[in-house]
Amino acid sequence: MKKGILAGLDLGTTKVCAVIAEYNINTNKYDILGFGIARSEGLIKGLVTNITKTAEAIKEAVEQANNRAGLDVKSFNVGVAGEHITSMRHRNYVTINRAEKEIKKEDLDRLEADVKTITIPSDRQILHIIPEEYSVDYQDGIESPIGMSGTRLEASNHIVLASIPAIDNIRKSVERAGYKVLDYILQPIASSTSVLEDSEKDLGVVLLDIGGGTTDIAIYHRKSIKYTKVIGIAGNQVTNDIRESLGIITEEAERLKREFGYAIQSAIVRDDDILIRGVGARGNTKITTSLLTQIISLRMRELFQIIDTDLRNSGYKNKIKSGIVLTGGGALLKGCKDLAENVFELPARIGIPLELGQGLSDQMESPEYATVLGLIRGVPGSKSSQLIKSKKSNGAKKLFKFFGRLKRFFSEL
Repeated sequence: MKKGILAGLDLGTTKVCAVIAEYNINTNKYDILGFGIARSEGLIKGLVTNITKTAEAIKEAVEQANNRAGLDVKSFNVGVAGEHITSMRHRNYVTINRAEKEIKKEDLDRLEADVKTITIPSDRQILHIIPEEYSVDYQDGIESPIGMSGTRLEASNHIVLASIPAIDNIRKSVERAGYKVLDYILQPIASSTSVLEDSEKDLGVVLLDIGGGTTDIAIYHRKSIKYTKVIGIAGNQVTNDIRESLGIITEEAERLKREFGYAIQSAIVRDDDILIRGVGARGNTKITTSLLTQIISLRMRELFQIIDTDLRNSGYKNKIKSGIVLTGGGALLKGCKDLAENVFELPARIGIPLELGQGLSDQMESPEYATVLGLIRGVPGSKSSQLIKSKKSNGAKKLFKFFGRLKRFFSEL
């Protein structure tokens, strides 16, 4: 049975999550061997603000994942988010000069190399070059030109740019924890790989990954990515609104949101009273579910309206035929799907990670793990999709040696 090890590291505003998986070529699924979660205190809205604290969280999460997997994985695909992310479209071409005029993989490599020569701001670097479609001798709409004949090969590319200092701070944090970055992957692309179906990408779909510090957007149409953006409004802003409105501590506000909150009034099942724990001289108080929902709904509706405006301005709103897919921890908010359908006037669903196999997979079948489970898959064709060389941990080595000696003992009897 041919398998390979893959690993992802999601650096979120509220938590750092590491996952180690095994790809089973026979089942075409990902068996989760180990995962670890640590509280994140060194990031704000996708940006590292404290390298030491971020490194500590990374070390804690990875050690948990390695211990559960019985491995010692050192290299990870790492997610990137934040409002520093921008994207652009670029069209370029190369000529085919060989006698037989057959297009080969090296011609696609020349196209990508040509894109890397374009002028970008000095504080930016290219994170991804993703071909949307190819054209051969002005014949558009070609998905894979390899093997075709022609003299002119063109590509429409989706280019993602990231801040160089932001990427450097992520790298420093990972390396200080004692690990290496195999590749950097934009978080909405990772989440898309995890939860979107091919048919949705073909018809037109919007992925909204609602995290703690940022909401990531990705639009797909005709099987290719067309638009990406990161917005600095997400779950933590909702929690802060509850905190400020009710005059309570952050932990209590987060608890109320998770246990009793709704994104829209129409989703409320019963308008019960909710007990709010008092702090210091202030005693316990009560509020209604509908009042809590009013606070939450204002911010969530604002977020969705901002995104809806972006969709319209991008020119893709009328091409989204399969609707909205909500994922990330924010998608767990009750009534989130209903609010999305109300604002976007499109069908919506909650995105659950697909193609999970055995191991600890059943513990990660949740929207909040969409990004990290997409990171283990990488971006097709890039180094992020390569299998990771790993070695068994010392504990696992000792266990295997013990059983080896035991087997030899009984064979000699």
